[in-house]
Amino acid sequence: MNILSIQSHVAYGHVGNAAAVFPMQRLGHEVWPIHTVQFSNHTGYGAWRGEVLPASLIGDCVQGIADRGVLSRCDGVLSGYMGSAETGLAILDAVDKVKAANPSARYCCDPVIGDVGRGVFVRPGIAEFMRDRAVPMADLITPNQFELDILSGGSSATLEEVRPALRAVHARGPGTILVTSYLGHDTPADSLDLLASDGGDLWRVRTPKLGLSINGAGDAIAALFFVHHLESGSLPEALSRAASSVYGLLRMTQDAGAGEILLIAAQNEIVEPTARFRPEKI
Repeated sequence: MNILSIQSHVAYGHVGNAAAVFPMQRLGHEVWPIHTVQFSNHTGYGAWRGEVLPASLIGDCVQGIADRGVLSRCDGVLSGYMGSAETGLAILDAVDKVKAANPSARYCCDPVIGDVGRGVFVRPGIAEFMRDRAVPMADLITPNQFELDILSGGSSATLEEVRPALRAVHARGPGTILVTSYLGHDTPADSLDLLASDGGDLWRVRTPKLGLSINGAGDAIAALFFVHHLESGSLPEALSRAASSVYGLLRMTQDAGAGEILLIAAQNEIVEPTARFRPEKI
């Protein structure tokens, strides 16, 4: 497959395109990356160098791809953190152009807004842009639990609350939702859940909770889930394979005591995860 991935990029470490591109390539897919920022490292370090690239660059690069006569061969568009509404509009315009060239192409939006404990960390207006503009255009979205609550306008603390929250977000447009990290009242203290919904069935994968917090894992799982879903057409299969691979990557990162996800050193986990977590229908 051919995937257009429009995200931030760092020279050191793995977030944004630096976390999403290689896993898709390692699975045998072509990736056409367009960077929205070029930083030395992710901002979690507190200091970084580089710059935010102009939003016009997105449209310019997409037009250049179209000039090669290959836009009709693009199978999907993946987007992540949007630093501004201007960048977001340029990404949605790119999605329009891809779908005009290939109506069967799919759009996967990772609606980066915030997280539990950190709250909303994007600029004012971005959460509303995600909810009102990006999510309705997406075929698949990959929010964390905090972002699911923002998008649904409700709570998802229990499975009884998760179902209406998912229905509310499905009603906005996306047919497939992956909740990349879920800690509900019935989630054991030593575990982490991932939930996937197609508007009818709800599936869960439960993995052991690891003792690390690492940047880029969400970007990697969004990319892996997207290509597995495109390739297999199976929601539970995509959930299982993506969750298993990311758990393997993070476990090896923790075992090594590394500060950045070991995307390269642990790359075999992308293709053949050491541990395979089976999905359960709930």
